[in-house]
Amino acid sequence: MAHAHRDPHGPHDPAPHDHDHGDGHDRAPHDHGGHHAHHGGADLDWAMLAPLLESQAELSAAAYEQIMAWLGQRVSGEPGLIVDAGSGPGVVSGLFARAFPKARVVAVDVSAPLLERARARAARLGHADRFTTVAGELPEALDQLEYPADLLWAGNSLHHLGDQRAALAAFAAHLAPGGALALLEGGLPARYLPRDIGIGRPGLQARLDAVEADAFTRMRAELPGSAAETEDWPALLTAAGLRPTGTRSFLLDLPAPVSDQARAYVAASLARLREGMGDALDAEDRATLDRLLDPADEASVHRRPDVFVLKAHTVHTAVRPA
Repeated sequence: MAHAHRDPHGPHDPAPHDHDHGDGHDRAPHDHGGHHAHHGGADLDWAMLAPLLESQAELSAAAYEQIMAWLGQRVSGEPGLIVDAGSGPGVVSGLFARAFPKARVVAVDVSAPLLERARARAARLGHADRFTTVAGELPEALDQLEYPADLLWAGNSLHHLGDQRAALAAFAAHLAPGGALALLEGGLPARYLPRDIGIGRPGLQARLDAVEADAFTRMRAELPGSAAETEDWPALLTAAGLRPTGTRSFLLDLPAPVSDQARAYVAASLARLREGMGDALDAEDRATLDRLLDPADEASVHRRPDVFVLKAHTVHTAVRPA
């Protein structure tokens, strides 16, 4: 694919994340770091999804900042080149540029529209001179890098690749000696509402999680070259020739009452679930979702005072032996 790639070690894009997906998806329409278009991304309208991916990653900014502070303690010296593999619209890439002001940042994604937004964001935030993009499918797109990475970030992008073991080996091969791989996978699904919301049957979000989990399993099985793997990430990192250095979870905790931005994100997330997976729910749960999404209903997420956002992001790190 075409790409814009300046010398990452010369003058030199951020989700969500929860696509972040910030990032995204990211089970991209779901809660994936809000910032990622991945394998098969051409099948989705990423330009349409971009605002949701950006909002997701921006809401998670405080958690990502904690992650980056932690990563700063786990990399050897100031990284010269940071690669965001599966960057989506670049929210998390931009946070890396801010957290590591001497680093060049390369955002890699399959979606040209999302990379265009990433470049525009980098220009707005004033780090376009340290930022570039690479367009293409992971992990092959990494072959376009001119230098190995000192830090490679894969935020909810690995699970969009059929053969995760082979992809991790490819990620490892693009690290500089002593370079670090940071893998955001797992964690806990987001919660937006109490167990009993006063309408419908209690436990709606747990049932939504089950529907999403089934959809995720189907998505994985349908990927080209899909290979089942036990999701023991430190073991898989070791098999890729890396030395695991730690695992830690970071909490995104936005208690009620939430901001208008958070409320809009919750509404958009539930709307995509209703649209994409509503047929897997029973009639009562579909009716409950419809009420939650009706701005005129006092019980909707647009108006109810008990909406919150709570999610755990789990990051696994490993280094390439020097």
